[in-house]
Amino acid sequence: MLWAMQRQSCLPWGSWTQLRRSLPGSRGTRCVYLCAASVPGELGSVPVGLGCVRYQGGSQEHSVQPSSSRHGLSQLRNVASSDAIKKHQKSLSAWFSHQPNEERQFGPSFSLNAVHVDPVIRESSLEEILKPSPDLTIQNQLQQSCSQVISLQNLFDVDACGRQVKNVVLYGTVGTGKSTLIKKMVVDWCHGRLPRFELVIPFSCEDLSHSHASISLRRLITKKYQHLRDVVPMLGTSNLRVLFILNGLERLNLDFRLAGTELCCDPNEPVPPSAIVVNLLRKYLLPEASIIVTTRPSAVRRIPGKYVGRYAEICGFSDTNLQKLYFQMRLSQPGCSGEDSVGSSSGEQENLVEMLSRNLERHNQIAAACFLPSYCWLVCTTLHFLYFTRTVPPSQTLTGIYTSFLRLNFSGEVLDSTDPTNISMMKYVAKTVGKLAYEGVMSRKTCFSEDDLQQCFEVEMKTESELNLLEVFRSDVFRFFLTPCVQPGKEHTFVFTIPAMQEYLAALYVVLGEKKTLAQRVGKELSEVIGKVSEDVAVVLSIISKVLPLRFLPVLFNLLKIFPRYFSRLSGKDRDAIAHTMAEELFKEEDYYNDDVLDQINSSILGVEGPMRHPDEAPDDEVFELFPIFMGGILSRRNRAILEQLGCSIKNLAAFEIAKAMKKTVIRNSRKGLPPSELMDYLFFLHEFQNERFTAEAIRSLRTVNLSSVKMTPLKCSVLASVMGTTCHEVEELNLTSCNLDTSSLRILFPVLLRCKALHLQLNSLGSDACKEIRNLLLHDKCVVSNLRLANNPVGEQGAQYLAEALAGNCSLTYLSLLHTALGDRGTEVIAQHLAKNQHLQELNLGYNSLTDTAALHVVEVAKKHVTLDKVHLYFNDISEDGKRALDSLRTDRDGVRALVFLTAGTDVSEYWSNILNVVQRNLPFWDRERVQQHLALILQDLESSRRQTANPWRKAKFLRVESEVKKMLGKLQRGML
Repeated sequence: MLWAMQRQSCLPWGSWTQLRRSLPGSRGTRCVYLCAASVPGELGSVPVGLGCVRYQGGSQEHSVQPSSSRHGLSQLRNVASSDAIKKHQKSLSAWFSHQPNEERQFGPSFSLNAVHVDPVIRESSLEEILKPSPDLTIQNQLQQSCSQVISLQNLFDVDACGRQVKNVVLYGTVGTGKSTLIKKMVVDWCHGRLPRFELVIPFSCEDLSHSHASISLRRLITKKYQHLRDVVPMLGTSNLRVLFILNGLERLNLDFRLAGTELCCDPNEPVPPSAIVVNLLRKYLLPEASIIVTTRPSAVRRIPGKYVGRYAEICGFSDTNLQKLYFQMRLSQPGCSGEDSVGSSSGEQENLVEMLSRNLERHNQIAAACFLPSYCWLVCTTLHFLYFTRTVPPSQTLTGIYTSFLRLNFSGEVLDSTDPTNISMMKYVAKTVGKLAYEGVMSRKTCFSEDDLQQCFEVEMKTESELNLLEVFRSDVFRFFLTPCVQPGKEHTFVFTIPAMQEYLAALYVVLGEKKTLAQRVGKELSEVIGKVSEDVAVVLSIISKVLPLRFLPVLFNLLKIFPRYFSRLSGKDRDAIAHTMAEELFKEEDYYNDDVLDQINSSILGVEGPMRHPDEAPDDEVFELFPIFMGGILSRRNRAILEQLGCSIKNLAAFEIAKAMKKTVIRNSRKGLPPSELMDYLFFLHEFQNERFTAEAIRSLRTVNLSSVKMTPLKCSVLASVMGTTCHEVEELNLTSCNLDTSSLRILFPVLLRCKALHLQLNSLGSDACKEIRNLLLHDKCVVSNLRLANNPVGEQGAQYLAEALAGNCSLTYLSLLHTALGDRGTEVIAQHLAKNQHLQELNLGYNSLTDTAALHVVEVAKKHVTLDKVHLYFNDISEDGKRALDSLRTDRDGVRALVFLTAGTDVSEYWSNILNVVQRNLPFWDRERVQQHLALILQDLESSRRQTANPWRKAKFLRVESEVKKMLGKLQRGML
């Protein structure tokens, strides 16, 4: 991570606070190249090494190129221009330009040769590596001078003593960008942007570690790179400027003692691969070659200092300007949004970059996290998932993003290659950091003290091997997950680098079954031991029973088998406990009225617009609603397969039993009425779980789906469509009121909308284009929509045309609300013209649409001839007294249609007066208040006039009651209380 890694050997044991001191003391602006993608390290999976790097290496004397030798120069030119090297460059470029699947989401134009931001590199020394750094906060690091910053191109320059550097050790903690930097160097050299070297030969130390057979250097090169067959004989016999790249030195166990690795200067002599590496670094083999080694901090000391010309530390993006530039390049790529229309998507991309930049400028926790280029990648990938997912089902899951992120950074690496247990790095993280994360989730805290760290990491350390593993972890991995808190007053505590990572690791800790009591752990170990021994005992007892007819021997054997069986039943209880934990966390009532988890993630990355919280103000309670969602996501088949590669095995049987137990808990709890945001979280959980059979059973119980006021982004629409698409049952009601829907949202949700009987689409800014989609919906032969509410949408005249066409051909709609949809007279006339062709509509609401007498009378005249239509809402329109009297004459007892225009009906109060006032009350926040006041004043005058015209005391009392309600509403409106 960006704070320089600290050599644990120099730390007082147990002093976690000093880990904070290892932040690189450098800021410095690095050069930016429009040439290589900055991706989390994938090089561990590259069979051959890594690409060309910048240069600085082990030290030799100053003379490098004997310029006096014209023959040598000529030979160099011939080699540099040879077809073999050109083929080698082409082959390397194709290999190292290959993008993992996780990168293809950023659009076809995004490639390794497109964009790259170099991380900060700081020149270091062995003494500095072995000594603890001063106690520095992250804010101090941003303000420090950049005197020690060195560019990649200058790594092989002469050192302070004037000696030419030949061997360079480039080190950095997990996630700082070592592998990406190497890949970029290779591509640079392949495209002629690294002229200092005429030949670059990358090797992966992971690849070399799997080979134990003796092999010569020349054979090793030609085995990995066939195109260099004609070039290899010239190694060591010419002045060819060669750079060897040894990526991931921590994978190799090197022994620089003469007793352990003999000297070898012959590139044709077969020796073990580790001996080749040792002699290259000793400068005993090909002394003229330059070498760059990448490694994690814990392995730096495996190379004796006398063989290293320069130490350089990758500090990541310790300058926020580099972070901003990275985000701008990655999020502004053409095709990033996956849309053909560049206009709207490019504006959204620019808005994302701007919001993210503002959040970084506050120097809050996300700025601290983005010191790591890997976390910058995670932020961009998450934003891309949140904003540009439009496929059904979504192409990936949030859990999948985090699992892939860990694969890109850890790729199945073991924590310490010298440890006999060979425990994978991710497995160790799940057992230790996962425990810390889980205890934080359970106690609802995100800040951890030094005591908390000691409790989770050191309390069970008993052997030398365990202590050594902890030492390596603290040196190489700790800062990838935990970082000093930047909040005032909490500088001496640690937080997870990305908040959601705490919930992911806590979920992994639980699902892997690491949350066990001491009795459970002992029982499991005994069960395994007895289970293995029982087979051997069975053979022995069968032989003895033939010689000595002792009847108790078979009984003894059966007793031995009882314990494993009994324990297997107890392990089934563990699966029930996991399902219970998932359900309990998913349906916590105290979290019911929070934002949905997708909005929470969005806010954590882009910040919350508005006034910032005062430092003295008490913070909100911590929310961990992603924790159960990640638990479900980790159980999906794809994520389990990736975690298997990382050394975290979750068996199919375990996943099946957990899912089976969940049916008794999760589905039962989901049948309770959930608030909209909590229901969205539940739908997202089902999407992350990726179990179609389980999802279908859960969705069948949802007859009413209320997501009102949930901001339905394209991703949420895709999740809703995907989850609801697992069944074909009809939905009684789908409430999407005030959900920020647009035309594209309706397209995504189209298959779901077809199956909804009551569809609420009010307050969504749906214009004429959206009405075109609604027309297609209503004319579909499988449409079952009977109640459609489009109130408070800018439908307009063109939208009315589409809806009128839909009315003419639809057979399911019985209620249509177009309240306050800007129809006007012309839009209403269009609807009236097509209304006669409809044979099923029973109620039509055209209130608050600026209708005049002519349009209103025309609609009612058509309605009274309609077969089924018996109620038309026309209140809050511009209807005169004459128009009112004309409409009033069309009474239900004479014409079969009821027109709801005013609160009065002649000299009596309308039986629908409460309905009209309720509609006004509900819509006041969205209507023009001045116009509403005018209408209420007219209604009040009409009530008073009608009251004076009647002599019936009962009717007068009814008028007074209604007048009182109108005056109360008008008074609150004038005082701004509504």
